[in-house]
Amino acid sequence: MDARLGFIVGLCLMGLTCATSVKFVDCGSSSGKVAMVDINPCSTQPCQLHKGDSYTVNVTFNSGVESQTSTAVVHGIIAGVPIPFPIPVADGCKSGIQCPIQKEQTYNYATELPVKSEYPPIKLVVEWELKDDGKNDLFCIRFPVQIV
Repeated sequence: MDARLGFIVGLCLMGLTCATSVKFVDCGSSSGKVAMVDINPCSTQPCQLHKGDSYTVNVTFNSGVESQTSTAVVHGIIAGVPIPFPIPVADGCKSGIQCPIQKEQTYNYATELPVKSEYPPIKLVVEWELKDDGKNDLFCIRFPVQIV
């Protein structure tokens, strides 16, 4: 095996050990079905998100509709109250999804989740939606996290 191939295989193995398939709850995916959610790096559940760090959120889903666009909407749910959580790129078509979205196709949505230093240390539930042209949820998932 040449050195470059060995390096690539090593990186892939490291990526697999850092990402954990996250336990999630579907909260109303009306236009699609979620197959898997993972956060990288995350080695425990709930994922411990360190202030000042950034994480990659990956959601594999199957679309039940055609859509020209997709828009992410993220909330942190604290004591039952949804608080809007801005993400750097809300356009799903710039987050690993090739648009237009086709019906009955599988997609891998991947984006960054920055955790600002000023966030308080807290346990919360993240609600992540990806909306289609009609503002229906291609997916809606909830998963617990802890900011440390």
